[in-house]
Amino acid sequence: MPAPQRKHRRGGFSHRCFPTPQTAMTPEAAGPPDRGWGWVVAAAAFAINGLSYGLLRSLGLAFPDLAEHFDRSAQDTAWISALALAVQQAASPVGSALSTRWGARPVVMVGGVIASLGLLLAPIPSHSFAGSGWALVFAPALGTLSLYFSRRRVLAVGLALTGNGASSLLLAPALQLLLDTFGWRGALLLLGAITLHLTPCGALLLPLALPGDPPAPPRSPLAALGLGLFTRRAFSIFALGTALVGGGYFVPYVHLAPHALDRGLGGYGAALVVAVAAMGDAGARLVCGWLADQGWVPLPRLLAVFGALTGLGLWVVGLVPVVGGEESWGGPLLAAAVVYGLSAGSYAPLVFGVLPGLVGIEGVVQATGLVMMLMSLGGLLGPPLSGFLRDETGDFTASFLVSGSLILSGSFIYVGLPRALPSCGPASPPATPPPERGELLPAPQAVLLSPGGPRSTLDTTC
Repeated sequence: MPAPQRKHRRGGFSHRCFPTPQTAMTPEAAGPPDRGWGWVVAAAAFAINGLSYGLLRSLGLAFPDLAEHFDRSAQDTAWISALALAVQQAASPVGSALSTRWGARPVVMVGGVIASLGLLLAPIPSHSFAGSGWALVFAPALGTLSLYFSRRRVLAVGLALTGNGASSLLLAPALQLLLDTFGWRGALLLLGAITLHLTPCGALLLPLALPGDPPAPPRSPLAALGLGLFTRRAFSIFALGTALVGGGYFVPYVHLAPHALDRGLGGYGAALVVAVAAMGDAGARLVCGWLADQGWVPLPRLLAVFGALTGLGLWVVGLVPVVGGEESWGGPLLAAAVVYGLSAGSYAPLVFGVLPGLVGIEGVVQATGLVMMLMSLGGLLGPPLSGFLRDETGDFTASFLVSGSLILSGSFIYVGLPRALPSCGPASPPATPPPERGELLPAPQAVLLSPGGPRSTLDTTC
């Protein structure tokens, strides 16, 4: 026979006895751990970024061999990377939606297999297939990383994003060695095997349940894509600014080396310009991540400032004087490239670090995918516009000035973001209203993990 329920009288109200702390977990008692396995997730995201963006940036070394074998022009083979990048970024919301529905681990692991197969198959038509695999890995990995960190979130994101530059520095000479040793077929075969390492990296993305997580994954496809985030004013402002920034941000990825050649530098001098910009970019991501986590300046203001500095950096790159001679190392252009790399690298972690404050920690995976899609729109329009201006004017000066102006316009829109964002930690539960006279307060429920998603324990009483 169950024990009779005890009632306590206080101030005329009747209360049920609350469960003990062992049977109920209050949402305030937990939060992002900021340590431990989170750094393993950061390392996995670092590798995922390197095996997607870093590898994609290095594939251009194989284009001359592909153009010769298939009797295609350089413009035709250049579409390999363009299509792969477009598919990767434009399809990122699909990776976010699948991750929201089934979790990041299986989605990233499957994406690694697809990307690997895309490199193992016929090279020209299949790179968009590889891009679809890469689209499944980046947003889920970065979103999972954001769940593990609060105080050091931007630093962790910056660390993960340095995988791009580090991988480019390592894979570029390695790919050239593979091309010289095994030819393009053998090189792509080995790159496919290397890309398969995305699968064990995905296995490291252990799920983390935080208070405030949605009780069940969204069942509607539109809800899974997160399109409802555009109804939030702050996110809409951020989306518009990011789309404009994307129109100029990727131009140096494509045209910085040709611009250096136009300025009179030789091949090795142009390569040095690209290298110093990449090194400045990678170092600034870590430094800016640490700076942002100190809380001295609100993240939206840092985002606007470093975005504006990136646009001004492109202006400087476009306006440096002509440096003549094949033997010249191009001191002014090198200095401008360093300035640009530092500002662009500082901007990168802030774009993703500001998302939890805009959409809440529960929407960060979907928001990451949408940001990638928005930047892909600018990435598809910016480089062709830059090439058109080069053909019309004879050099890249107008190209870099227009690209810098697009970035400055987007940074100006960022000023409309709230100065102080709400806490990006776990959401607090709604306050329980005071009971009416004679009403019993509901007992708290504990949230447990299960394979089918979060569920609640049975209501228990003393």
